Amino acid sequence: MREIGKTLLFFGVGSMVLFFLNMEFIILTWVDMWGEGIGWGIRFAMVIAGIACFVMGGAAEEEFEEA
Repeated sequence: MREIGKTLLFFGVGSMVLFFLNMEFIILTWVDMWGEGIGWGIRFAMVIAGIACFVMGGAAEEEFEEA
């Protein structure tokens, strides 16, 4: 779960940075298809989902180690 979180976080933050450099990840070229505002919403959602997966994955690993 933590790896999924790291991946989402990488692509979300990376997409934000690359946007200002007039570039984009090939896999995420579709995010601005519906407009710039929706694209930014998708980027922020990826970052939030990445953080959530990373944190919840860490909590699950701690529970597993304690048992």
